[in-house]
Amino acid sequence: MDKLYLDIETTGLSKKRNEVTVVGVYDGEKVYQLVQGKTLTQSDLDALLKDADCLVTYNGKRFDLPFLEYNYGLEFHGEHKDLMYLGWDVGLKGGLKKIESEIGITRDSGVCGGREAVVLWNRYRRYDCNESLSKLLRYNREDVINLVEVEKAVEK
Repeated sequence: MDKLYLDIETTGLSKKRNEVTVVGVYDGEKVYQLVQGKTLTQSDLDALLKDADCLVTYNGKRFDLPFLEYNYGLEFHGEHKDLMYLGWDVGLKGGLKKIESEIGITRDSGVCGGREAVVLWNRYRRYDCNESLSKLLRYNREDVINLVEVEKAVEK
């Protein structure tokens, strides 16, 4: 079974008014990132996910997958494991960063959360600031890689 860990970055919380800026996918060995205006297209997204039997997300049921369905026509019919709900079953509640902190995961990107990710994207787009894009991509990379440890914690 091909399991992929998926996380997206967006310009806000509304799938209808906001845009997907980055899609990150981790296959357990390598991180793949699609960036709006560069590699984030429906065909590239479909190609990236085509062999997946299972997608693992955090709050993906309510956020990531609906955003991708609405904006890119994603039709994923495999298993979807949403770690947020599995965490609730073992007493882990809150956002991904809070859960990571509770189980001892540290981050190096220096990005505090989703709001800062939006600021980084806007700075990149407005001023062509590649440093901001690099920081956003490091943040997204941490998101998808850390899902592996979160998955282990919620399945104990």
